[in-house]
Amino acid sequence: MKHLIDEGNIFIGIEFGSTRIKGVLCDQWGTVLATGGFNWENRLENGIWTYGSDQIFEGLQSCYADLLRNVKERYGTVIKKAKGIGISGMMHGYIALDKEKQVLAPFRTWRNNITQKEASKLTQLFQYNIPQRWSVAHLYQAVLNQESHLKQVDYVTTLAGYIHYLLTGEKVMGIGEASGMFPIDPKAKAFQQQMIEQFDTLMAGHDCDLKCADIFPKVLCAGEPAGFLTQEGASLLDTSGNLEAGIPLCPPEGDAGTGMVATNSVRAKTGNISAGTSAFAMLVLEKELSALHEEIDIVATPNGNLTAMAHSNNCTTEINAWVSLFGEVLSAFGHETDTGTLYETLFQKAEQGDFDCGDLLAYGFHSGEHLMNLSKGCPMLLHAPDASFNLANLMRVQIYTAFGALKTGLDILKNEEHVTAEVITGHGGIFKTKGVAQKILASAINTPVAVNETAGEGGAWGIAVLAAYLEKAKENLSLEDYLDDLMAKNSKVDVIAPDAEISKGFDAFMENYRKFLSAERECVSQM
Repeated sequence: MKHLIDEGNIFIGIEFGSTRIKGVLCDQWGTVLATGGFNWENRLENGIWTYGSDQIFEGLQSCYADLLRNVKERYGTVIKKAKGIGISGMMHGYIALDKEKQVLAPFRTWRNNITQKEASKLTQLFQYNIPQRWSVAHLYQAVLNQESHLKQVDYVTTLAGYIHYLLTGEKVMGIGEASGMFPIDPKAKAFQQQMIEQFDTLMAGHDCDLKCADIFPKVLCAGEPAGFLTQEGASLLDTSGNLEAGIPLCPPEGDAGTGMVATNSVRAKTGNISAGTSAFAMLVLEKELSALHEEIDIVATPNGNLTAMAHSNNCTTEINAWVSLFGEVLSAFGHETDTGTLYETLFQKAEQGDFDCGDLLAYGFHSGEHLMNLSKGCPMLLHAPDASFNLANLMRVQIYTAFGALKTGLDILKNEEHVTAEVITGHGGIFKTKGVAQKILASAINTPVAVNETAGEGGAWGIAVLAAYLEKAKENLSLEDYLDDLMAKNSKVDVIAPDAEISKGFDAFMENYRKFLSAERECVSQM
């Protein structure tokens, strides 16, 4: 493999996840050659979930440096050139930049549920669901608040688009991520022009002279050229100075789009579920939905196919907190255990729990949850005095509740729109312990769930694959066919069918989950 690296026959993918920035180095068929990473965490500042610019730069450089260290250790060489680079980030949100590429206001991440009023008004205006985390909802909020930074705005983008702009100087966006900034016209593969005009008029009515055409990125589909690494960009990414400028980059994408690629879910009637800090299900549509559902987002695959998304803001954060707590307990008794072993042991313990979690109930809401109409979050654990309170049920209920809000959204697609998939492919950190969360999820949604061996690499691998697709697109190979070939050569898939007893137990859990939401809402109101 050393010769591939020395010759530059490699592809680099970097994804800014919510808790970890991941880097992946692979060959043209997606074989992972090396990985790197950097842990980080968002901050709640003045009511806004955000990451500072210093965190973003540190994370980018540290992740890439870690990738370089692993390449050096494994192959005894350094990366000087590559055939492609891809940048991905946590979906949507709001970053406003001036002409000097300086961030004008705190980065507003997907985690913020602060634009309910604005999102609702835009949904009514467009007759198209605008979720609270979409860039246009945050922009409209800034307009209504007459925020001073608007006078200096030169570019509005997302985290993926921001990093791509710094590396290339190009104001572009992959269509999957762009569809979470503003509604997409699936035929034109561009922003909906009529809605753009409506929004420009709306801003003008509030004495804001910004025009979407001037401040939004150009929309690109997978395989389209998206610029080249500049010398400035190479120096920013690789502080060692070895990386050469001129490397082509694919269109930047959000983690929703890279998740679809990583699970080969870009054809109609395919679907995937990404489960990490947040959880979202993506079902690629054959046709538009029959009605507007404010619980369901309409986005696009990286090649522009309409996709229904059920998105929950909260998934594994509370699980992580419990695992950390148990690690502290062990440490207090003088037993140091690595994090991977902790997760695997506790997840395997969850398999021994009662199918209905012994009548335990939990809510893992660390932030607001639009699917449950919660503007803020408050993690809770509830149980009756005679509940079967033990470790197995405690861990099992945390996995159940991680999928609770997501289940609500999927039920709308299944029962009201009759949108289903024969198999759902899962990826993300919750699936690293083989079979546990996978079987629970399959039983919760009554659909077989597949997990492939690249599930742990997730979107960083997916964006590296999109970078590799730049060359294949020149051969007029469709993204669907490329992914079929790539998965056949590169990935082993494990499929687990629903378990009737677990499905019955999960239904009992969901009955309590819905019944006691009033307690969660009361707790949030008191906070």
